[in-house]
Amino acid sequence: MAYFGNAIVFTNGFLQTNNAKTAHGLIRGTERFTIVGVVDGENTAGKDAGEMLDGQYRSIPVFEDLTAALAETANVKYLIIGVATAGGILPPDMLETIKYAMQKGLSIVNGLHEYLTDKPEMMAIAAGNNVELLDIRKPKQRKDLHFWTGEIHDVTAPIIAVMGMDCALGKRTTARLIKQACQAEGINAQLVYTGQTGWLQGGEYGFIFDSTLNDFVSGELENAIVSCWKGTVADVILLEGQSSLRNPSGPCGLEFLISGNAKQVVLVHAPKRKYFDDEPHWGEIPSVTSEIDLIQKLGSKVIALALNTEGCTAAEYMAFKAQYEQELNIPVLLPIQEGVDNIIPSIKNLIRT
Repeated sequence: MAYFGNAIVFTNGFLQTNNAKTAHGLIRGTERFTIVGVVDGENTAGKDAGEMLDGQYRSIPVFEDLTAALAETANVKYLIIGVATAGGILPPDMLETIKYAMQKGLSIVNGLHEYLTDKPEMMAIAAGNNVELLDIRKPKQRKDLHFWTGEIHDVTAPIIAVMGMDCALGKRTTARLIKQACQAEGINAQLVYTGQTGWLQGGEYGFIFDSTLNDFVSGELENAIVSCWKGTVADVILLEGQSSLRNPSGPCGLEFLISGNAKQVVLVHAPKRKYFDDEPHWGEIPSVTSEIDLIQKLGSKVIALALNTEGCTAAEYMAFKAQYEQELNIPVLLPIQEGVDNIIPSIKNLIRT
């Protein structure tokens, strides 16, 4: 994995929303960059980004604007777009900040569907200031894509998909924490990323699911898993899930179970979220038990439930944990509050068998 250097994350007022989940991942940790600050706005300036995110101080200051950020930081090489905007479109005010960043000698890392390299003005400014535009969500060229071959069946390491009942629940964060917990126990766990934030956090094996032509999704997934297994001799492979099996705006997950041959699943659920994407007209999120039954019918097994505690008091999420442990008879994880160590015995049993 290549290390890129110091970076500032640009959230443009969205830091405290789910739109900034890319920023949230980078604040929690990345091996590809050193995050030295977040540019969000006047309402959050002066705070620590880690404390704002989950109460953990991480020495990542929040600034009102890029001018203030550059005055208080050193050796910054990159500005990372840390938000997912509606339709993946860059608003005009964000574009102005990006132009200013390039004029100050910063390269831009963009994970949105709107590509900076498609904009002649942006390309000219980048060239004139000797900086790069990295559109990491830009699709691969046809020559670099893979069809599914069946080689996935040669992988002997257990494959665990971390899947959600909905979008923006913490699937990637949960997968990353499980990887770290395994490694602390001497287990060679590897994570295959499937979104732009996974790459930003330093992922070596993976692909960006929603930028891949549909005909090649199964093959790109297989190739990432097989390459990871061959390259690392992993004891266990974790797959970062996307969306959910039944979110009507973007159903996703069959590929992980079928093409990726993930026979085990960690399911992520927010007990207080009633509707998909919090949109009542999209429909109610089904029950956990029905989701587990569906996954079982597809040939895989849910080995743990992880809880996203949005909207919950401490008493409420502890009550939900106890309820689901009794109902499901599987480990129930509180990744942010308690970590994920209680899944380790299950993973050790998978490796032994």
